[in-house]
Amino acid sequence: MVTSTVKYLGELRTEATHIQSNTKIFTDAPKDNHGKGEMFSPTDLTATSLACCMISVMGIVSMKEGITPTQGTFAEVTKVMYSEPRRIGEIHIKITFPKNNFTDKEKKMYEHAAHTCPVAKSLHPDVKQIVEFIW
Repeated sequence: MVTSTVKYLGELRTEATHIQSNTKIFTDAPKDNHGKGEMFSPTDLTATSLACCMISVMGIVSMKEGITPTQGTFAEVTKVMYSEPRRIGEIHIKITFPKNNFTDKEKKMYEHAAHTCPVAKSLHPDVKQIVEFIW
């Protein structure tokens, strides 16, 4: 089954439509690569998807294990581009948890879940994933 469609709108902008929900995401090329930079770039989405996946998988762990919930957790994402060839070189993610008195065991479970989420495991090993957990 098709996951999404992507339409080129001109001026380095795309419209992606999620088939199941009909949700739309628009992208622009970044300013440093001939674009307007008015929306997420495709590489911004890649870096952001890593943080979304990490937080989602930690939520799954919380539900399945019945441990301290992660609701309210948020992440700050910084993407570092490399050149020749132009690519994502590093993704820095700072994950901040609500003050919920997580046990050491829970912290280890959440950190393991983050580092082994599907997006983390799908990125090329040359992309440095630098993750900081703030408890």
